[in-house]
Amino acid sequence: MLLSTILQYGDDPVRNANTVVEWEKAGLDVVWVAEAYSFDAVSLMGYLAAKTETVQIGAGILPIYTRTPTLTAMSAAGVDALSGGRAILGLGASGPQVIEGFHGVPYDKPIARTREIIEICRKVWRRERVENQGLYPIPLPPDQGTGLGKPLKLINHPKRAEIPIWVASLGDKNVEMTAELANGWLPHVLMPEKLQDVFGEALARGLAKRAPELGQLQITGGGILATEEEMFEPARQLARAMFALYIGGMGARGRNFYNTIFARQGFADEAKLVQDLYLDGKKDEAAAALPDAFIDGVSLIGPEGHVKERIAALKEAGVTHLHVNPITADQPRLLGRAKEWIS
Repeated sequence: MLLSTILQYGDDPVRNANTVVEWEKAGLDVVWVAEAYSFDAVSLMGYLAAKTETVQIGAGILPIYTRTPTLTAMSAAGVDALSGGRAILGLGASGPQVIEGFHGVPYDKPIARTREIIEICRKVWRRERVENQGLYPIPLPPDQGTGLGKPLKLINHPKRAEIPIWVASLGDKNVEMTAELANGWLPHVLMPEKLQDVFGEALARGLAKRAPELGQLQITGGGILATEEEMFEPARQLARAMFALYIGGMGARGRNFYNTIFARQGFADEAKLVQDLYLDGKKDEAAAALPDAFIDGVSLIGPEGHVKERIAALKEAGVTHLHVNPITADQPRLLGRAKEWIS
């Protein structure tokens, strides 16, 4: 297993980036840089490329609607060149509230768009002349523009012609597409005991169509990590607040992907309750309504022996990247311990 974590949002990206240098020394393998309606991820990824030496730098994730497919490919190739071949392109659909509310772009056909973007990116990195028919017509047909467009290929020679692509997906069809086409899968939250029940069929359908040259599908799993007794309750409260936000408030009723997955993990009644409470403005009550069994199943909170058992369960479920959010006064030390457990 490899060790990964996410770089949290913050108003001081330079300070945040400097923490990654310490994490790298502790043994961190992958750092994911988030992008919501915040500072963009690519700028910080480029800065991290200059500040670090070995850690892989992943976009976690770039929303597919915010850039043209070719610009997405160019940005990934740029970070890969700056970092000496350490970039990971993470893609995801985000949600209609952000895409339509902040970017002003229609939220439509996320799976078909992701499929085309993956194919276009790989053409760009192979320095093929880019042509595409579908949702992204390249070159633009004469009747939609000046008629002067022609197929072009990337001027630069990329550091790698095969930059890893990871996809954040939750719905069955999107997970199936991820297992078929992507190098890695970012499932957001994963309860190892429920992985096959919730995602097994979709993964199997996608893997059956997967090209052998893509190799094994890489998967992240883990959660909030705390091994010091005084941190157990703060970590659990943080987990409750975070999951209440996603399960209760990240989308409207009937259009909340996180709520649907929570229900499918065996918490259908609780899914409705948490969402109702959260959307009624009762955020604390929503957090409190999350079952202990869920919080324990999707986090790494407890004595080291317990945490090691949870890591073993994740590995048994097929997780290749232990993804943690360390809650401690000494993050490098805790990350170093986690690295020892998986080495």
